[in-house]
Amino acid sequence: MKLHTKAVHSGDRKRPQSQIPVSTPVHFAASWICADQAEQDRIFANEQKGFAYSRYANPTSEALEEQITALENGFGALACASGMVALQHALTAALLDRRRKVLCARDIYGATLKLLYDVLGPLGVETALVDTNDLAAVEKAIASEQPGILLMETISNPLLRVGDIPALAALCRKSNVALIVDNTFATPLLVRPLELGAHIVVHSATKYLGGHGDTLGGLIVSDEGHFETIRRLSRIAGPVLGPMESYLVMRGIKTFPLRMERQCQNARGLASWLREQPQVERVFYPDDPSHPDAETISRLLPDGLYGGMVSFELRGAGTPGIFSFLDRLKLCVKATSLGDVHTMVLHPWIASHRDVPPKQKERMGLRENLVRFSIGIEALDDIIADIAQALV
Repeated sequence: MKLHTKAVHSGDRKRPQSQIPVSTPVHFAASWICADQAEQDRIFANEQKGFAYSRYANPTSEALEEQITALENGFGALACASGMVALQHALTAALLDRRRKVLCARDIYGATLKLLYDVLGPLGVETALVDTNDLAAVEKAIASEQPGILLMETISNPLLRVGDIPALAALCRKSNVALIVDNTFATPLLVRPLELGAHIVVHSATKYLGGHGDTLGGLIVSDEGHFETIRRLSRIAGPVLGPMESYLVMRGIKTFPLRMERQCQNARGLASWLREQPQVERVFYPDDPSHPDAETISRLLPDGLYGGMVSFELRGAGTPGIFSFLDRLKLCVKATSLGDVHTMVLHPWIASHRDVPPKQKERMGLRENLVRFSIGIEALDDIIADIAQALV
């Protein structure tokens, strides 16, 4: 079954009765009455599938979990309250029986680094950084650091680097290292990391999957080896997504392939236009034949689908110049998120990567004059016209 069809049908139309709802209802109940105490005992013992308490499982959230499992071709999934708590829960589960050390991609979302250093660090989890686009460096780091996890993004935030997931997965499996991939930017339309050897995939469902800027959520999809641990820990820690949010994410996913195709098309058109503008110093977009990861991109990303994110540097601009450019925008939404139906823009230097130390920003190649656009589904001409009038 093709991904577009899975997005529309997966998870829906369960048969609790003779009449089946066409779309999954929102189940607001915190607890359920079982047929008898013996059945409740079996459910709590995880010996029987069913519902007793929503921290353990909820029918609406379970439908969403079935849907994203189908899209990522995983073994099972957990719907979480946000993308960051999904990542934290995935890291915790993978480290449970491994060395408490994370080898993290150098090019990654700023809040991910804060999670590793400020939340997990005080709990005894060490972090080392590596250029995941340098396989030799990764192999050397795995040997020297002996991590329990290698953490990366499919398409990095905000410089849009693309790592060789199959090669990295092979290195990880040789050393019993769990490969966790944040697939938020790529979505399962472009890349399905579990098919390429990753152990766990995480998403900020707030972004492309929900897609409308009205829902906060996160998703974990795992292989069989990690799924029971992820679910077992979730029954204790309770990072779960509420039923209304699960319903909204599930509804968003039904149209996400169509939205994502349009966003990729618009992003590619905008990147092409930006490369011709004298005010633009450099454009970051994976369709560029001179992209440093062009060979990997040609193997991993579908032809013509390179993502909906475009970053570019304004020539000679410092933070005041970037602020002036952003303030002149009229159509593009200046807000801290991405993946919505509307085009959004932020300044990574003061937003997504604000707390990243200057030396780390330098190693990443992140400069003060960079802006990051999440391209929406508007008419491309209107997006270009808005950016053009702001590039004075």
